Amino acid sequence: MRAAARRIDGLVLRTPVLEISPGLWFKLELLQHTGSFKVRGAFNRILSAGELPPGGVIAASGGNHGLAVAYAARELGVRAEIFVPEVTSPVKVAGLGALGAHITQTGAVYSDAAEAAAKRAAETGALMVHAYDQPEVVAGQGTTGLELMEQTGGVDTVLVAVGGGGFAAGITLGVAGPGVVASGAVGSGTVTPGASRPRIVAVEPERIPTLNAALRAGRPVPVEVGGVAADSLGATQIGATAFEILSGPGVESVLVADEAIVTARRTLWARHRLAAEPGGAAAYAALLSGAYTPAPGERVAVVVCGSNTDPATLATG
Repeated sequence: MRAAARRIDGLVLRTPVLEISPGLWFKLELLQHTGSFKVRGAFNRILSAGELPPGGVIAASGGNHGLAVAYAARELGVRAEIFVPEVTSPVKVAGLGALGAHITQTGAVYSDAAEAAAKRAAETGALMVHAYDQPEVVAGQGTTGLELMEQTGGVDTVLVAVGGGGFAAGITLGVAGPGVVASGAVGSGTVTPGASRPRIVAVEPERIPTLNAALRAGRPVPVEVGGVAADSLGATQIGATAFEILSGPGVESVLVADEAIVTARRTLWARHRLAAEPGGAAAYAALLSGAYTPAPGERVAVVVCGSNTDPATLATG
């Protein structure tokens, strides 16, 4: 994780932390380049690869990961080809075009786009930058957790949204601290038993319960994808790396209804003037709706992780 932080230093923003009330912080990853945390993993994956193939980089995405890969590719001077499903919002498709990516919109959901991207990568030899299930991507996302702990001085609990799980898995390792994450960190994904670290509350929409379903089944399983956050949290199955990490101790899985996500998004705008997309508001929805209730005196951080949304819908959901 520290190596990832050094690798991407100067390429990503150290996003601010806002203490909105005593013991409650927002980590504002929605203010990151391209409007989400995803650039952290994109840069780390690309830079870890060494010399890139002539075909450049390729990715499948619901939108945010594609924007991140396109941005990183532009900054590093390489070609980016991005596959997105039909559910991807027009705001995100337009953003991809503005970043100079070659865009293919195909399939109903993320998994369809991922299949098409994998086929294309095999044909061209381009470097695949997975949205969530690569160790380098997970490590890059985990730098958010390192920052959070430094900025707050430590918290008891971190609420984070889950789609494919790479972000939550990275944060789980990133907040663990020196000596807590076992050697290898990402790859083994192990955390020293009994070590003191914050609780992770992994928040998912009820209509896309990839982690929750996997925990009940004891393995990653496919789920149906739908609801207001489908374009950002719409993975059909939790990543293998993420499941290995998030099925360990100190992680709690909670589900939130679409109505709670909409309310959280409206509240972030009305009270704090934070323009979050639905997936970016999911973690806060757990707190507002009571899906997770902190104990008295519990220090809590909520990661507000995405802002790629149509501003006209902020007041209406």
